[in-house]
This record gives sequence, structure tokens and C-alpha cells, in this order.
Amino acid sequence: MDFTFDARTEELRARLLAFMDEHVHPAEQVADEQRAALDSPWANAPVVEELKAEARRQGLWNLFLPDSAYGAGLTNLQYAPLAEIMGRSPQLAPTATNCAAPDTGNMEVLAQFGDEQQKKQWLEPLLAGEIRSAFAMTEPDVASSDATNITTRIEREGDEYVVTGRKWYISGAMHPDCRIFIVMGKTDPDGADVRRQQSMILVPRDTPGVTIRRAMRVFGYEDHYHGGHAEVVFDRARVPVSNLIGEEGGGFAIAQARLGPGRIHHCMRLIGMAERAIELMCRRAVSRDAFGKALAQQGVVQNWIADARVAVEQLRLLVLKTAWMMDTVGNRGAHTEIQAIKIATPRAVVGILDRAIQLYGAGGVSQDHPLAELYAAARTLMIADGPDEVHQRSLARREIKKYR
Repeated sequence: MDFTFDARTEELRARLLAFMDEHVHPAEQVADEQRAALDSPWANAPVVEELKAEARRQGLWNLFLPDSAYGAGLTNLQYAPLAEIMGRSPQLAPTATNCAAPDTGNMEVLAQFGDEQQKKQWLEPLLAGEIRSAFAMTEPDVASSDATNITTRIEREGDEYVVTGRKWYISGAMHPDCRIFIVMGKTDPDGADVRRQQSMILVPRDTPGVTIRRAMRVFGYEDHYHGGHAEVVFDRARVPVSNLIGEEGGGFAIAQARLGPGRIHHCMRLIGMAERAIELMCRRAVSRDAFGKALAQQGVVQNWIADARVAVEQLRLLVLKTAWMMDTVGNRGAHTEIQAIKIATPRAVVGILDRAIQLYGAGGVSQDHPLAELYAAARTLMIADGPDEVHQRSLARREIKKYR
């Protein structure tokens, strides 16, 4: 394994770092001020549109897509350090570069499984950043950590499918530019193979029978940089048969294909969040005095910073190894490593952010610093894309199987 950055990665890193320093970080406070004046807390602030235009001009656009026909054509290993850089400002950088969830995963699904009409109608405007999208899988009435539990029905009636069900925490659904849902439901609820009961279908947001019931908050935050989260009701929403993605019964496999890259992308960005936290800790430690000396001279603060650095270096190596394996043996071959980073990274980054908040005192939990919002995002990722315990269960089974 060689994690040395190649020439293209180094060049993109340099351009992205300059973009962050010159455009993104200075826009963070501006975006907050502009958003406060908007009618919708989930709409893009005007400065975000300016950032998107600048990112496109600089060629820092769709970096996440490995298919060069649609995106930058980077490997996971090449993308990892770029996603980490974007993770330092998760409120702005991923959206500015069109690398924000849930659109990234939805674009991957359409690029890999969509037919030509679906790509033209939905993938192309998503790639251009003209619209946003949402992925509707999680349900409030069942344990959605087991995807075979979902109850939403997708029933065929003639040349249409009828979608009925209730979803929640549907990321992106509150954004005014959200135009399309990828919905997972059951086309064959009584099928013998529980992993062939599900299908995925495209449901335009303006379809009769689709209702955004309410916005869902995350630790009290609107989570505007994910386009908000919503509870969505599908009440016999009718769409053409041609809106089915892939084949009937293929939904579970598509979900697994979507979630693998999504999990590693989250972990890449989490490392950037941790680096931002370490930087803020160090700046605070050298600028504040307590009990007659700088915080940086307090042993407990030194321990926090040292432990944070060790954790980040360990996590980065594990994420890079996972990216390398996904590139060389595929997502299935890297299944154990994907689960390992999904367990380890959010936990460690939550701990780092927790110490950074402690170091900032009251300021750490306030809106004057990004730490509280970063903490909420990191803590949520111990649940999103599969809770830790599900990944632990699967990982343990793989380990035990070796000895049977």
C-alpha cells in the first residue's frame, strides 16, 4: 500500500486549499448573516451561489464521481484528501463544489443504475448543480437500521407505480431546489428472499400525493447545509413505470452500492472536521490564560491536543487504507474496512470535538464558533448510514466466521 499523493492529487489539493482560504472560510460568517435574512433557512445564501460559480470556474466540481464521463474521474484514494479539506467547512465547501450529500449518493445511483432517460432528466441537472435531491429510505415506524423492515409500498397498477408510505429524516427534502426523491419501498413484500422485496423509484417532489409534513431538527439545528431533513408522506403518489431504477427487487443491492461510498465520504470529511477542531483548540490554548498561565501550559490541555493528533493520524491511515482497498478489490472486498472506519471515525471525532468545546467553555456551545454544530453533525453520523451497533454486529460475525 502506497498512500503517497500523485501529481494530480497534489495539484487539486493545492487548488482546493487556496479556494478554501481565499473564498470558503471568509464566506462562512457572510453565509450565516445572509441566511438569517432569507425566507427559508434551507435555501442557499447568495454567497453560496457565488462559491459554486467560482468552484466551477476553477474546475473544483463533482470531484467525488469516479466515472470520468460524469465527474472528475478520481479514485477513492485521490478523493480522500480533497474530501478531508472540504470537511473543514462542511457548511459550505461540499455544496460549493457539488460534493454534498445526499446529492452525491443520488448521482452515483443514477450514474450506475439509471437508464438514459433518467440520466438526462435528473442526473444532468444534478451534475450541473441546477437542482437538489433527496434519498427517502428511513422510516419512523420501524427499526430502519434493518432495511428489510421498511413498510413503504411500491405497487404496480397498469403503466404506473403507486407509492404509499411515511419517511423521516429525509436529507435534502427541505431545500427549495429539491426536485426529485429516490424512494426505497417494497414491490414484493411477501417474497421469499427478504433482500429482493425492495425496489427504488424516482418520485418528483411535485407529484400529487407527496407531502412534506414537517422539518426535522438535528440536536436543535436545521442542518441547512444538508438541505434540511423532513418527514415526508407518500399517499398513493403515482409515477410512470419508467421511473423504476434498475429492476424490481434490486433496491437492497442499490442501497448497499450507494451507502459504501457515502460512508467513506463521511469519514473523509470527519477527519477534516477534527483537523479544524485541533486548529481551534491550539489557537484558543495559546490565546487564553487561566490560573496564572496560558491554557497551552496546562497539562490537561496538552493531553487533549496530543490525544487528538494521535487519533487523527490513526483514522486517516485507516481511511486511506479503506479507499485503497475500494479502488483495488472493490466495495465488497473492502466491506470490513468500510465498517471499521464507520465505527471508529465518528466516535473519535466526537471525542475531539467534545474536548474542543470544553476548552472554549461557554463559547464552545454558542453560535459564535462552529464547534457545537460540528459536534451535532459528527454525533449524528454514529446513527446515519447504519448505527454503530449494526456495523459492529456484522464486523464481529465476519471475524468469528474465520474460526468456524
